Amino acid sequence: MCGIFGIASQDRYDFDLEGYTDTIAHRGPDECGYYKDNHIGMGHRRLSIIDLSGGQQPIFNEDRSQCIIFNGEIYNYKAIKSELLHYGHQFTTNSDTETILHAYEQWGEKCVDRLRGMFAFAIWDSVKKKLFLARDRLGIKPLFYALYNGRLYFASEMKAILADPSIPRKIDDEALVSYFSLSYIPAPLTIFQHIRKLPAGYTLSWQQGKIRLNQYWDVQFAPEYGKSESYFIEEFMHLFEEAVRMRLMSEVPLGAFLSGGVDSSAVVALMSKSSSEPVNTFCIGFGGDVGGYLDERGYARSVADRYQANHSEFNVVPEPQGIIDIIVRAFDEPFADDSAIPSYFVCKMARQLVTVALSGLGGDEAFGGYERYLGLKLRNTYNLLPLLLRQQLLPLLVNMLPERADGHYTINHLKRFVRAGALPEDIAYYRFLTIIEEEKCKALLNNNGRMASGFSANLERMVSLFNSKEAGGNRGDLLNRAFYCDLKTYLPEDILCVTDRMSMHHSLEVRVPFIDHKIIELCAKIPSNLKIKASQKKYLLKKAVRPLLPDQVIDHRKQGFVGPMTQWLKKDLKKFTLDMLSKENIETVGVLNHAVVQDIVKSHFEGKEIHDTLIWAMLVFQRWHQIYIQN
Repeated sequence: MCGIFGIASQDRYDFDLEGYTDTIAHRGPDECGYYKDNHIGMGHRRLSIIDLSGGQQPIFNEDRSQCIIFNGEIYNYKAIKSELLHYGHQFTTNSDTETILHAYEQWGEKCVDRLRGMFAFAIWDSVKKKLFLARDRLGIKPLFYALYNGRLYFASEMKAILADPSIPRKIDDEALVSYFSLSYIPAPLTIFQHIRKLPAGYTLSWQQGKIRLNQYWDVQFAPEYGKSESYFIEEFMHLFEEAVRMRLMSEVPLGAFLSGGVDSSAVVALMSKSSSEPVNTFCIGFGGDVGGYLDERGYARSVADRYQANHSEFNVVPEPQGIIDIIVRAFDEPFADDSAIPSYFVCKMARQLVTVALSGLGGDEAFGGYERYLGLKLRNTYNLLPLLLRQQLLPLLVNMLPERADGHYTINHLKRFVRAGALPEDIAYYRFLTIIEEEKCKALLNNNGRMASGFSANLERMVSLFNSKEAGGNRGDLLNRAFYCDLKTYLPEDILCVTDRMSMHHSLEVRVPFIDHKIIELCAKIPSNLKIKASQKKYLLKKAVRPLLPDQVIDHRKQGFVGPMTQWLKKDLKKFTLDMLSKENIETVGVLNHAVVQDIVKSHFEGKEIHDTLIWAMLVFQRWHQIYIQN
């Protein structure tokens, strides 16, 4: 795992390549390497995992006309290398990086079709004066770029691009709306107008000052209804065992995150089957005044005991002053998924013993693990009720209900369902995803007239994905349409984004076997009624892995890898929240409406409505603005 940075220019351009690259030194503390000519500079920071002695980058082809810098891991590189040797290519290292470069020599831009793994890389052809960038199919690894003043900048993190003081830091209105609607900013947007994310499954070519984007991979949801449960279980377990086994490839110590849920527990079980040594496992619990909140440490221990793992635990307590700055600087843009907090600490704990950790991320998107999927499925039944009941009486009654005192989301989910359930299916799913209703978001953001196009664009992006032909079209299976939407937005730019930034902050590589593209392609063929059967989420996955895990791990209510933010905000973090969202601080930044902020905070503190994610979003945004705009 590494960090990459570069600048390409038609005209001769001199710049501080080393200084820019050093901004992402945390991604690769072991080594650094650089390449410059009259048109390009490329910098690389290396975290050594494979070919420790010979994998230094940049790596060149035989005649040194092409070179590559690479972030990620290619798990099938040995098979590709064997094929390339047959074609006569000569290798000077045993690294997967060199394999990509020779694959590009052999197959051109289509080399990405052969790669199985996670990757973001840049290849410079000094003869054609062409730069080729690529990001993996599911967006496990990030890649940012900016085309400004005739130069193309690219980097693993925006901070390297922003190190050039000439890059404007003007806020993108559409991205701002997306952030306060979703709690993250989906690709290709970033909070900065002049910087973009290369979307998952895309390549970018730069030549003669012009860029060309190409989508090389997408997933097509086409359920095979004629196949049995046992067929899909057998196919999945074959690919899952292979995916886990491939991700054990390493010359440094490995471990696994073990939350106590089904997904991470299944990964640990298969790691144990393929390893002659006890697996190092890492789990997080939560301290502070958490009320009735219960974490999943007990379930994690039962799995660790079953497989005799070397198990470690850490208790997270709410100390926001330090962690919020770390989060802001790690993401370079506002990011409000508070799972970043436990992710930070579990990565910190794991890095003390290992350099690589496997994670169960992706199981929910692949097999239907979220409450919103169940809500979408129940919506058809709900809409059989009389219109008056759905649109007036039930919303009135449900909105009067106080939230649960222990901070659990039961009532909150009911409110969100009733408010959106009677809407058209695509709009309803969008509302399930958002953390604030559009009218309230417009009131929260000052100058909302200027941002009107941002609201319509944000909605259109999600609706178009939900209704796309790849998802089955606007008459396709409802759940498959939701799965596709999440695979293109929430998975790469929220869940995987958290994992990448928090792990790389600690120079830790995280591998995600559930997000092997072959598994995702298989899951797109599994009928949705096998993923969510009646009201049981992840039905097929649980049936597949039940022989591997204790029954209580399979059957307990899903908690998720999140902390008790609802309770923390009311208690441990109350003073911090009120200080950060004071009238003076809000008006200094000038983006939010303080009266609306007050109303949101008051409602949360009084237990009328849970607004934990929205309040955290406001806290993070205020601090981000202070660091990246005001300073």
